[in-house]
Amino acid sequence: MKIHQLYENSEPVISLEVFPPKKESGLHTLQTMLEQVKTIQPAYISVTYGAGGTSVSNQTLEIAQMLKKTQGIEPLHHLTCIGKSKDELQKILAEIKAAGIENLLVLRGDLPETDQTCVSDFPLAKDLIAFAKQEGDFSIAAACYPEGHIEQASDQENFDHLKAKQAAGADFFISQLFFHNDSFYRMVEGARKAGVTVPIAAGIMPIMSRTQVEKMIFMCGASLPSKLIKLIHRYEQQPEALRQAALEYALAQCEDLIAHGVDGIHLYSMNQPVVAKTVLQHLRGGHACN
Repeated sequence: MKIHQLYENSEPVISLEVFPPKKESGLHTLQTMLEQVKTIQPAYISVTYGAGGTSVSNQTLEIAQMLKKTQGIEPLHHLTCIGKSKDELQKILAEIKAAGIENLLVLRGDLPETDQTCVSDFPLAKDLIAFAKQEGDFSIAAACYPEGHIEQASDQENFDHLKAKQAAGADFFISQLFFHNDSFYRMVEGARKAGVTVPIAAGIMPIMSRTQVEKMIFMCGASLPSKLIKLIHRYEQQPEALRQAALEYALAQCEDLIAHGVDGIHLYSMNQPVVAKTVLQHLRGGHACN
């Protein structure tokens, strides 16, 4: 099934992201989460790309295959191009296609900390998008940034990149996390005016701890509204209370997004069963979503 076809319906598409765990205990947590959300049936689940190398991350592909074959949930396989050659990516794409995976989230990927001048045959996501379209009949998602990519110089540069990804073959976009819904609305409005016509899903990440949010802000440049800063300050010594308050904040974000006619909501679940189940149940219970 091609994921972009799900967005042709009028209701918002509800999906989530998982990542290959580094430890055996993490795999058990992930399996627990997938069992709990199976009955709620997210429209699809994206699987982040694992460690680099000349072949596709075994865990990423294994999880994607497991989702499709045993869970009955369509997987969206992440793929990065930074530091990889054309031959490597051709082999990776062939492995993904042979495994029956039809959907990709194509990203540039982060530059290695030890080599900020890392050279790739495909320096930007748009370059790999076009190549992946040639190599297989994939439905391709790409990333967008409500507050602009951390390396971008202007809003217009942000919209130009989205148009270039769409022209290369991106079928839909999934946004980076954000905590101000107005930032997402402004990005969507600007993108539409610039000629971006494909669906744009909103990426939502409930905060699990102060450390987590500080790390994510530094990595992606998302800003925090004063309401959320006050919540973190109030509950930073009460982990459970902070998680509950932050989850309620994320649910309120989702409700507002749906009220504004968002194309979809993509939940960054951090492999947390409670987070995934709570948000999906809330959205499924209150809205007839895909």
